[in-house]
This record gives sequence, structure tokens and C-alpha cells, in this order.
Amino acid sequence: MSESQSLGEKGENYAAEYLKKKGYTIRNRNWKSGKKELDIVAENEDFIVFVEVKTRSSDFQVHPRDAVTREKQRSVIFAADWYIRMYNINKESRFDIITVIEREGTFDIDHIENAFYPTLR
Repeated sequence: MSESQSLGEKGENYAAEYLKKKGYTIRNRNWKSGKKELDIVAENEDFIVFVEVKTRSSDFQVHPRDAVTREKQRSVIFAADWYIRMYNINKESRFDIITVIEREGTFDIDHIENAFYPTLR
């Protein structure tokens, strides 16, 4: 496993634990539909939440939230649509980003709710 894969996996683990502490249930992690992937699918009483996790070390050039491009958003939206249909989900959906930045062995987490909306244009 490469160093960036290991860092990414750590970031997703921290993000999942963070969500659990906030009262979310984790439905799936790294759920795939063809080539599209959902990092974390979580839910609370009101929403099914599709979470894109971006992890960086402190020497990043671009903030992790900015790495969720329109193309990435589109990919997540298509995968989420398939997920909702497959599992017959009747809750309102939400698209969040969690950024995880490693600084000297600690991890700073920022949870951006409603980070983007399911427009496919």
C-alpha cells in the first residue's frame, strides 16, 4: 500500500469515527458501483448522507475540499442515485465533504454539510 493510500485510509477511518460520535450510523464504506465509489454512506434520523473524504498531510498545495471537483461531484451523485435505487431509500439525501488534515501525528477534521447539490449539469 502506498503512503498516500495509507493516509487516505486513515482519514476515512477518522471520518467514520467522527460521524459515529455525532450520532450517524455508517451504512457502507467504499461502496462501489462500477468505477464509481462512495467513500462513506451514513444516515441519521433525517438524511441519507453521501460523504466524500479528502485527506492530506499538512504540506498540501490545494485545500482538500477543493479537490472535490465538479467531475468528482458528478461521479458521487451518479453513484448515490444508484445506491438510493438499489436499496429503495426513502429519506432525503445530502452530500457532505469531510476533510482530514494530518499535522504532526494529529488529525484535524472539518465536516462540510450540504457541500454540493445533486445537479448533473
